[in-house]
Amino acid sequence: MVLSKYRHIVVEGPIGAGKTSLARLLAGRLGSGLILERPEQNPFLPRFYQDMSRYALPTQLFFLFQRIAQVRELAQPDLFRGSMVSDFLLEKDPLFARLTLSSEELHLYQQIFDALKPQVPQPDLVIYIQAQPSTLYERVRRRGVDYERLISQEYLALLADSYSRFFYHYSGSPVLIVNSEHLNFVKDQPALDLLIERVAGMRGSREFFNFGD
Repeated sequence: MVLSKYRHIVVEGPIGAGKTSLARLLAGRLGSGLILERPEQNPFLPRFYQDMSRYALPTQLFFLFQRIAQVRELAQPDLFRGSMVSDFLLEKDPLFARLTLSSEELHLYQQIFDALKPQVPQPDLVIYIQAQPSTLYERVRRRGVDYERLISQEYLALLADSYSRFFYHYSGSPVLIVNSEHLNFVKDQPALDLLIERVAGMRGSREFFNFGD
């Protein structure tokens, strides 16, 4: 397997980018473990999209505790564990906090994050998926989750910009930046094969891949 050198791959991107679908596909190809965000388990999330200012803090803290519990699995020494694919990077968690919390709430959140963040190995590779806000919005609408219907294109634009700024400065792991504007990994098998070949051929710490170029 051409990706066997990567023991831990993270697929990241804003809501609607397709990160979970790609993470599942890569885990299937690798025969690896899979760690996924579980937004459906967050009881505050539907209310957050109805009233962001009121429910931002409990929504954010629930996700923080959930993600920390998940990534702690990666810190457990296990000589027999194989590769792992996940669809979130813990370091990006404050991105959402800075976007939605008041200054006092953000200060509290940051204290909790710093106190609880586990010491885990950095991923061997981060695949960061980009798409235009209008594309993200259309994908979110198409998947038909009831509470996500309240997500505005303006919010997705802010989120996409925050992701771009985060990964502009991120240097913890090699990053492959993928433009998925006209791409569906689930339906487009050749594109998935091409992505895997591109990952296998990475030599630098930051590379870009636009399908169709």
